[in-house]
Order: sequence, then structure tokens, then C-alpha cells
Amino acid sequence: MSRALRIGIVGYGSGGQAAALLLSRDGHAVDVFERAPVLGPVGAGFLLQPTGLSVLWELGLLDAALTHGARVRRLYGETVAGRPVMDMRYRELDASYFGLGLQRGALFAVLDQAWQEGRRVHCGRSIVAADAEQGLLRDADGVEHGPYDLLVIANGAASLLRDAVAPPALNRPYPWGAQWCLVERADWAWQDELRQRYVGARRMIGMLPVGTRPDDATPRLSFFWSLPVAALDSEAVSDEGAWRAAVTAVWPEAAQRLRDTAVPQGLAQARYRDTVAKRWHRGRAVLLGDAAHAMSPQLGQGVNMALMDALALRDALREGGGLESALARYQRVRRLHVGIYHFWSRWLTPLFQSDHDRIAALRDRMFHPLSRVPGGRGQMLQVLTGLRRGWLGRLALPSEFLKALCERAG
Repeated sequence: MSRALRIGIVGYGSGGQAAALLLSRDGHAVDVFERAPVLGPVGAGFLLQPTGLSVLWELGLLDAALTHGARVRRLYGETVAGRPVMDMRYRELDASYFGLGLQRGALFAVLDQAWQEGRRVHCGRSIVAADAEQGLLRDADGVEHGPYDLLVIANGAASLLRDAVAPPALNRPYPWGAQWCLVERADWAWQDELRQRYVGARRMIGMLPVGTRPDDATPRLSFFWSLPVAALDSEAVSDEGAWRAAVTAVWPEAAQRLRDTAVPQGLAQARYRDTVAKRWHRGRAVLLGDAAHAMSPQLGQGVNMALMDALALRDALREGGGLESALARYQRVRRLHVGIYHFWSRWLTPLFQSDHDRIAALRDRMFHPLSRVPGGRGQMLQVLTGLRRGWLGRLALPSEFLKALCERAG
């Protein structure tokens, strides 16, 4: 923009953090409103793809993330019987590519520490209403904040503020959720691989190396146990003996890593939504991250997409032409990237989280052979690494970033 804006950001998750840092560095005056009384991360671990890593590079934070994260070079999934279902290696797309397993706490600390100049974060402020035309926010105590030139709504999949822009075209919870926790990596056999094991589509365990964080030098794994939402609070889940027996039946090595985890007290729960916004902006308000495009975790793109949103918003504002045209440009750019992931996430989810045994059996027989078909493998890798743009396009990453990634690939 040709002038500095006064910007109010709702939510201090990964997308809100990145947006606050990027927009502050461009000279805008940024206020962040976070409902939690104390700032901190929510979640266990996730996989940063080259797309998300490119945003950290743009912020000058790539090396800080690499210090704590675990390089992941292979994505592998198999049935309990040992049949390969998925086997993807980053090097088959590009020799310099890798994913980065990272703890939520590590990314939170890296982004939080980087935003010190001009920092204004209002904790314990639950924003319950937004006026997109006037640029006003109202908290649960009835206090109004603003007016702001721009409101960035980045308060997650369960956002109650997205209707301030427009009622979503689709907004529904997924019937499947998960339990998760962090465990010590120790002598885990697959220290540079995301590993998953399936029992049909009814049970799935994931183990992802996620490295360390600034306040904990112990390398860890992120454990993921897929369950129907209705079962998350059931007696079977709260019965430690039954729970451990169920995990052991699927993956004895994973169960061994969980031997010191309190059950169920040491397990957090995750629930997911499928949300498609009709439009991402109106007046002075714009949606970012899961508030704009919540989807299932099957493709593991949530944090990556939120980081890309923040960078695209900054770039759109830099190009000028007025706020309305800048926000329209941001929506157009991000929808072209996110749209195909909404589609694939929606259609892949029943293959991995559902009661459809016949579909899962077909997956077990066909998914891996199809991934070996020449040409098709490259297309699958582009989807899994976040690089698909539209149906057949590929997202272009900055050449200087690719050079930096190559230098750090070892």
C-alpha cells in the first residue's frame, strides 16, 4: 500500500503470527487479539513442506527452524500385514527437497521471538464480533477495538467471525478426529520418515519425527491415532489397558514409544472441519488460514497453507491499487492454490478415515501400484509436497530459496 495501515489480527496461531511479522516489517501498525490468557502453541507436531519452508526463508527464519526440526525425506504408509500403500520420497521430485517435522512449540517460539519491534499482543481477549465495513472488533466484555484499516480474521477452523465476510458455502465437522501426543524419539528406527500404519480405514497410527524446541533439547516424535469423533470420549478410550492393547495390535513399536505416556491424561484431542468460504474478503476484513479454508489433515497442509496466506497477503498489499483490489488479488492467488487441496482432501479422507471397508481394501491393493505409474508419481509428489497449483499447474518457488534449500539438504 502507498500508506501504512492500522491492522487488527484476530488469532495468534501460525498464520496470525506470520501475518503480524510480515505486515509489521512493512511498516503497518499491527494489533493482535488472542483469546488465550497466556500465549502458547496448540498442537503436537506437523510437517512443513517446501512451500512452508519458503515462507520461513522469506522471513529469515529458515535456519532457526532447521535447528529444531527433523528433516523428513520419505512418506511411507503400510497395512498391518506389511503391504505398502504409500511410498513417496522427496528426492524423486527434486534432489534438494525435504520436509521438516517440527513441533508446534518450536515454530511458535521462532515466530514469536522474531516479532519484537512494534509488538502489540492483547491476550485474554475473545473477539466475538467484527464489523467488516467499519473495521471494528468487539470482545466478549463488550469492549470495541478499532477502527482498523484492515481486519485479518485468523482464528482457526472453528471461527465464529468468518460470517462477517460472508456465510461459508460449506462448513461442517468431520466425523473422524484424532488423539495425539509427543514422545521421545530415542532409538526409533525411522528417524527421517513419516510413517503410518492402517487397519482398513477405521484405524490409523502416524509417527512423525519433529525434533526439538527451544525449551526442550530432547528429540521427539509426534504420535497420531485416528478415531471417530464419537469415540474420543468413550469408555474404550479412557480404559488404559484396552487403549494400549488396541495400539499394540496395530503397531507394537509405536506402543513401546508410548509406554511412559499417561492414558488418557497425556493424550490431546483433535477435531477437524471442512470449510469453503464463498469469498475471503469484504470491506475491511479478510480471512486467513483455517478460518478461510479448513480441511481434513490427510494431506497435512494446514500450517503450510496458513504461512502461504500470510505471505500472499503481504505481497498483495505491497502491489497497491487500493485495499479492495489488493484483497481481491490475495483471494485470487490463494484460491488457485488452495482449491485443489480442498478437493483432494475431501475425496481422500474416506480412503483413510471412514467405515468403508471395501474402499479401504481397494486402496490397499491399488494406491501403491498406481503411484508407480510413470508421470503419475510426479503428480502425486507435487500434491503431497504442497506444490500443486490448480489441476495441472505447479507452484513456482523463488530460485534463491531453492538454492538455499539445496545448500541445507544434507
